[in-house]
Formats: sequence, C-alpha cells, structure tokens
Amino acid sequence: QVQLVESGGGLVQPGGSLRLSCAASENIFSLYSISWYRQAPGKQREFVAGILPSGTTKHADSVKGRFTISRDNAETTVYLQMNSLKSEDTAVYSCTARRGDSYFPGPFWGQGTQVTVSS
Repeated sequence: QVQLVESGGGLVQPGGSLRLSCAASENIFSLYSISWYRQAPGKQREFVAGILPSGTTKHADSVKGRFTISRDNAETTVYLQMNSLKSEDTAVYSCTARRGDSYFPGPFWGQGTQVTVSS
C-alpha cells in the first residue's frame, strides 16, 4: 500500500512563493506517475501538475510559468514549487499516485495541504 504525505502549505501573500512536498512511503517513481491536484471551496478538483516515471512533466495552463513540479528520487519526494501566487491559487492541494504513464488521479492520495493566498 503506497502512502503519500503532503507538507508545505500555509498562508502567503499574493506574489509570494511556497514549496509543497509529497513524500512517498517507498520508492515508486520508476513505476508510478505522481500528480498534484487542487480543490477550492465550491469548485471541482482540478489538475495542477504531474510527473511521469520517465521524468516528463505537464503543468496546467493556469499555473504554467509559475509552478514547477520536480522529483527527488533519493528522497522519494515530489515537489511543487509555486511562485507568483495569486488569490485564485487558494485551495487544498493533494498528491496522487497512479501506476504507469498518466496524469489522471490514481488510487493513492495524501491527506492534502491547505494553501491560502491572501493579503
């Protein structure tokens, strides 16, 4: 059973930065795609960014140029560097793991971490 634990959320002013972490219980990166999703109050969950086992990445248009997903194989951790944050980025951010090459949600999820962008 893969376990994922997110951290790094918090309150930040518009224009600020945060780095989220998604730590896996085992080294699954050679087999699993890891993606970040977010859900704001009253809105549907949406894809933010993902990284395939090959290292290929994809970012949603709404965050392209501001957010960057990366992976540290040695630490079994996936990061989401978020810069130039906007109020509309406020949401609960969760990471998910899916076996194979896919940015769709998988069966494994972390507990989520709250990101609030406000002055």
